[in-house]
Amino acid sequence: MARLSLPTTARLSSTLRVDPTNTTVIKTVNRLSRPSLLSLVLDWLDERNQSLCPPLLRRPDTDEDEDADDFYPPARSLSELRGVYEALQLRKGGRREVVDRVLEGDWRYGLSLYQLAMADLQYLYDHPGSLKWTAYRIQRLQTPGHEDDAEGPEIADKESVAVPRFHPSTFLQNLQAEVLPDVKAHYNFDRPKGMPLLLLRIFIIDSPYNTDLAVSTRHRGRPSLASSGNATTSFDTSRTIYIAFPDASPHIYISKSASAATSTASAAGEAKSLRALIVEGIPKALSRPRERYTLKGTSLSTKNLGAMLAVKGAGRTNAAGGGWSVYAGTETADLKADNPLQTLLPTPPLSDASSANNDEVEEGGDASSSSSRKRKRKPADPDAADDEKQVKRARAAAQARFGDAARVDDGKGVERLDVALEDPFPTAVPAPDNDDDYDVRRGTDAGEPPRRKSKGRKSILDLSLSQDDLEDISRERRRDRPDKEGEETWAPRVRLSFHGSHVFAGLRQLVEAGIVDGERMPGWMTGEEGVTAGAVRHGRIRGFRGSGI
Repeated sequence: MARLSLPTTARLSSTLRVDPTNTTVIKTVNRLSRPSLLSLVLDWLDERNQSLCPPLLRRPDTDEDEDADDFYPPARSLSELRGVYEALQLRKGGRREVVDRVLEGDWRYGLSLYQLAMADLQYLYDHPGSLKWTAYRIQRLQTPGHEDDAEGPEIADKESVAVPRFHPSTFLQNLQAEVLPDVKAHYNFDRPKGMPLLLLRIFIIDSPYNTDLAVSTRHRGRPSLASSGNATTSFDTSRTIYIAFPDASPHIYISKSASAATSTASAAGEAKSLRALIVEGIPKALSRPRERYTLKGTSLSTKNLGAMLAVKGAGRTNAAGGGWSVYAGTETADLKADNPLQTLLPTPPLSDASSANNDEVEEGGDASSSSSRKRKRKPADPDAADDEKQVKRARAAAQARFGDAARVDDGKGVERLDVALEDPFPTAVPAPDNDDDYDVRRGTDAGEPPRRKSKGRKSILDLSLSQDDLEDISRERRRDRPDKEGEETWAPRVRLSFHGSHVFAGLRQLVEAGIVDGERMPGWMTGEEGVTAGAVRHGRIRGFRGSGI
């Protein structure tokens, strides 16, 4: 520990060691599986990580008798210690023996902040659904033309497509300057395998120092403080925040720890305030003189990073959800064929009727024979034929509305969709006195034929209540919410919440099964709006206008 510590605004160093008896260290190591922990320890023993993860090794001038009573005697060299863990990796055993050897043997003097960061990231890679991510759009602010305008509210430049330049070292320096002076943070960058994004882990500690005093839990001369339990409050796991920077995308993803919801109210509120502090500091760290940025919510939250990259990433699926996904192919053939900007239209395939006729000719034998020219006999059971047509129609509707998206095995599942319906309740039309009034109210002449009613079964509400009952209900409740024209309307409080491992894939299966009408369902049920929470008004969902374009 440093003999003299002064408050500073610098960030925490990755070489600071945390006592192995700390509860956070024990929890971080114990939640890893045995194979993951052994693989992580071998990464610590790599030559390139020795400056940040040095184990305890026996000194050359030490006698062997001095370590005779040690349950985990130190190894003589790094290669010898690496062989010990490789032997543990080859044989079966429990996780407890690996944890005890790490915390009580080879790293008995503590784990560095870099080692804790690697352990947290390893757990995140093993359990991708442990964090909930929220997408934000980086949007440029308008440059004020006059000094008086600079004191006014910030106005986003919606027409600008500028994206800030990101340099990790400069970003961390600017971000640390935005954090409170009595708060220190440890930053660690990592790039997940198979994902085009850069992951930043931020570990926040309440301390004005950036030395060993900030992470030490031993308070010499103050035993009451050491035994009070306040020594480990600065290592709460809810203070860990992850920020993902996708490649070539104007969006960033910020995590929300799941442990914050299960903690106490004071800890959850403190973690929420720290997260808000980081969110406010990110656009300031990305900004430059006369080039300011802000973060705008996109109403998209999910635990699946793959789904986040598909909707708010840099690929062609960014604004091509639902049925529009047929134009978002990534292969070379898809770029040539599935492109709506092509000047030459592709040759249309054979129609279903032509295909059916060809099949009949092949089954009948020679096309010139009299039997092949005869019409195919109808099936004996007409209900079975109708059911088969309905199944084909439902599958065609699902293919048209969802396209190539919303597959069960696509790995882009969204687990929750919350929608609030704010449309006014439809008012009941009074019964006409005569046929002429009915034609006038319908907007048609008396000589014109009446319009054909839309297909579909009647609503349950219409079947259970009479016309007079609907008029009374509408008249009593329309006063609750006036509309823009001054008329009194009423909108019921309806909230829809869909849960599951893949919400849109489940909706697609309902359409294919004929339970949901795929021809009349709204677009936000297909995922083409790119939001997981929003309010529907006049049939359109409001959640940053869906794709944000």
